[in-house]
Amino acid sequence: MDQAGAMQQYNGIFGQAERELFSSQTEGTGSSSEMGRNEFLKLLVTQLEHQDPTDPMKDEDFVAQLAQFSSLEQLTNISEGVSSMNQSSDKGHMLEAVNFLGKQVSAEGSQISKEDGSISSVSFSLEEHAASVNVNIFDSRGNIVRTIESGAQQAGRHTIRWDGLDYTGSQVPDGVYSLGIRAAGMNGEPLPVDTAVSGTVAGVKHSGGSTILTLKDGREVDLMNIHQVVEPQPSGGQG
Repeated sequence: MDQAGAMQQYNGIFGQAERELFSSQTEGTGSSSEMGRNEFLKLLVTQLEHQDPTDPMKDEDFVAQLAQFSSLEQLTNISEGVSSMNQSSDKGHMLEAVNFLGKQVSAEGSQISKEDGSISSVSFSLEEHAASVNVNIFDSRGNIVRTIESGAQQAGRHTIRWDGLDYTGSQVPDGVYSLGIRAAGMNGEPLPVDTAVSGTVAGVKHSGGSTILTLKDGREVDLMNIHQVVEPQPSGGQG
């Protein structure tokens, strides 16, 4: 609750002495916009100390203020509890994500990479027949480097095939690129498209409230978007 809101809420209960105390405390500390439980208790105690003995606070007013403090205390405890749960959840996700290191995963995603002439695998799925499918490939600055026209496509899953060339026929630099796919139905209506990427997990990090897996080629997928995990195949033949 901000300072103005707090004073507006309690002006009908607290007197001038309490309001001056609250103002001097917030101005003296330079803080904050938050009115916490400690400030509330100080205001309540100050009010009791300054009340007129011949006209003490009515029981119902005192009970109302205690009820407000109880609500503030409960909200504070809930907030602290939720924060603690979120931190525990984040740590749990990180520990869970470590188990994916070195494994082949498939997940929702729309990034494609080019590294030493090798193009990563990206697929897309259609729920129904599409009259046309266009795939736009963007660089890290959001510029279109290539548009692939795939023509009509049946419902189902398809693989995006890119030769690593831009629209002039020149090889693009190695790096991670993003995809934008537009599918149109028989009457030109847009159709939903789901994309999926696959690769080997090389790293784990926490970013923006999410646990992110970094693939060997630099692409990133959200832990919550993984829908398949494959154990790495042993190298060499059977012996």
